[in-house]
Amino acid sequence: MALPSGRFEGREAFRQLVRDAMACAARAGWRELVLSDADFADWPLGERAVIESLRQWSAAGRRMTLLAGGFDAIVRLHPRFVQWRVQWDHLVTARKSGSVNATDLPSVLWSERWVLQRLDPVRSNGVSGSEPARLVLQRELLDEWVLARSAPGFPASVLGL
Repeated sequence: MALPSGRFEGREAFRQLVRDAMACAARAGWRELVLSDADFADWPLGERAVIESLRQWSAAGRRMTLLAGGFDAIVRLHPRFVQWRVQWDHLVTARKSGSVNATDLPSVLWSERWVLQRLDPVRSNGVSGSEPARLVLQRELLDEWVLARSAPGFPASVLGL
């Protein structure tokens, strides 16, 4: 199944594209995923189908970067994802950029083959595609956020005394 290119509108269309992208990542063996959002509240990360896709995707040599303004919504709304993240911590790098306006943070699912970008997170409108220029532009933007505008966050476990 090929992922679509072009505009999408609405929360359910966005959520379905995330589901489809995760299933495609598992089937096609995408090596890297970058997920970026202010809080991931609208994402279907806790759904059984998405977790199953992530389990299938998880393998040696794979890696995922999570970038958020905060991870409280993931913990509260997506407990299955939190459990998956604990199990596969060695594949996941989580970064927090809490000192900026949450609306400034890109809402993007990026892979080396396809990208999904919400241009208006409030209305869940955006674009998707696999054009090389789009992939490179989004990766450069995400790298700037990850490398220069964020710090480690969302540990898989909290060690205490």
